[in-house]
Amino acid sequence: MAVKEAKMANVLEATSRQQFEDFLAKAGKNLAVVHFQAAWAPQCGDMNEVMAELAKAHAHATFVKLEAEAVPDVSEKYDISSVPTFIFFKGGEKVDRLDGAHAAELTKKVQGLAGSGPAPGGAADGGAADLNQRLKKLINAAPCVLFMKGSPQEPRCGFSRQMVALLKEHSVQFSTFDILSDEEVRQGLKAYSNWPTYPQLYVNGELLGGLDIVKELAESGELETTCPKAVTLEHRLKAIINQSPVMLFMKGNKEAARCGFSRQILEVLNSTGVDFDTFDILSDEEVRQGLKAYSNWPTYPQLYVKGELIGGLDIVKELKESGELESVLRGES
Repeated sequence: MAVKEAKMANVLEATSRQQFEDFLAKAGKNLAVVHFQAAWAPQCGDMNEVMAELAKAHAHATFVKLEAEAVPDVSEKYDISSVPTFIFFKGGEKVDRLDGAHAAELTKKVQGLAGSGPAPGGAADGGAADLNQRLKKLINAAPCVLFMKGSPQEPRCGFSRQMVALLKEHSVQFSTFDILSDEEVRQGLKAYSNWPTYPQLYVNGELLGGLDIVKELAESGELETTCPKAVTLEHRLKAIINQSPVMLFMKGNKEAARCGFSRQILEVLNSTGVDFDTFDILSDEEVRQGLKAYSNWPTYPQLYVKGELIGGLDIVKELKESGELESVLRGES
């Protein structure tokens, strides 16, 4: 089978396992970056453009895109569960991995692994600014955010376990971020907050402190007045359902669907041009189980418009086929 060239210069496309292995062999000891992508995911197209620019700057590196579902044996070998995912190779061996559409992080990894420093013109400063913006967004994602190791259901260290127990004991409403899932955030937040350890608790975008400080606040009675009180699950579900006129509860998110049904409904919704937000039910077991009872709908994905349940994938497909979907999404019927 002839090598298939990507539309953009310097980026190759592997359509079989043999091609994939040939590209790695030709790269030898030089860096090879393989983008596991999907044609249905617009963020993969965006990241291919980033790869094309990186390929121009790193002529000795090999950049390959591979349709994850079309070459399943390769995807399974490297445990690809979402797109985009980037695997970095040297000498035919995997040396690093990046999950998700993170242009700045991809650039940083390529620069490091290809043996070159930051690009001229302040690229490193730009990357730091991008990271600070991302951290600020995460810190302000909810009135009270806990950066911890693991999740409230499965804390991955004793300090995080104690912090979660303490907040629950005092009926504090809080969201969490697992710093073990993102090394860039894990290291960046230490410098951003000038606080070297985890867990870290933020209230209204300001650092409250770690476990010792939260313990002191709990003992003095100040914790309950400092942090927002927990609301009932029903109120929480209503708030999430109504946070956008069109709200999709799915496995994964817009950038990385985690199941076939969620991927299909994203394709349909993206084709309408109507704005919508998503909630990853895999990230919150309470919402995942609670919404089934609240909506009396046992499966996911679930689509809501102006706070009302429309249905799952089959109903959305039917609405698309009948030509009613866009008017329903816009709340016109």
